[in-house]
Amino acid sequence: MISAAKNSMRTALTLLAFTVLGTGLLAYTFDITKDNIAKSEEQAKLALINQALPKALYDNAIVNDVVLLHPAPELGTTRPTAAYRARLNGAPSALVLEAIAPDGYSGKITLLIAIQVNGEVAGVRVVSHRETPGLGDYIDAAKSGWIKQFDHASLTHPDSSAWKVKKDGGRFDYQTGATITPRAVVKAVHKALRYYEQHGAEIFSRPVQAKERT
Repeated sequence: MISAAKNSMRTALTLLAFTVLGTGLLAYTFDITKDNIAKSEEQAKLALINQALPKALYDNAIVNDVVLLHPAPELGTTRPTAAYRARLNGAPSALVLEAIAPDGYSGKITLLIAIQVNGEVAGVRVVSHRETPGLGDYIDAAKSGWIKQFDHASLTHPDSSAWKVKKDGGRFDYQTGATITPRAVVKAVHKALRYYEQHGAEIFSRPVQAKERT
């Protein structure tokens, strides 16, 4: 009995030692790699922003010039999202907003919308979607140039009545057999422009905030 108890204790202590060692190694690995991970995340974020916002429009560290926005119906958001502030020669030049078109054919379409201080769209990019491959996925810049129709658009160009797909009497092209998807994106971009018109100046006046991890 005593021998069995000693063996059990030895086994338990061995397992404990391996657990402590494993935890220590994980903590050490995280500590020495966290800076590289953060840098990689920042580079990926910047690459996405640069798809929507031409680099010539800013010279600041845009991924660090961030404020958090409350959920907003105009942006289709239900949780806080980041707004990236672009500056050129120290002056505000554009704002990059995260927005959601909730009514895509297959669900939510997540967008990144860059709006210049003059109220014109600098660019729009689809971050994620679940639209039908080969049919509704032409909204993705990697699939077609459809999304570039928004470049230089504003609340007045075209006017509100033309912020629709052509099938509905508006300005924006669409692919036959797949109108729900572009309708959702057009509406989301238009609403984001309205949001910028109402809140853009205030967003630029706020102090920098760190983006929460989700």
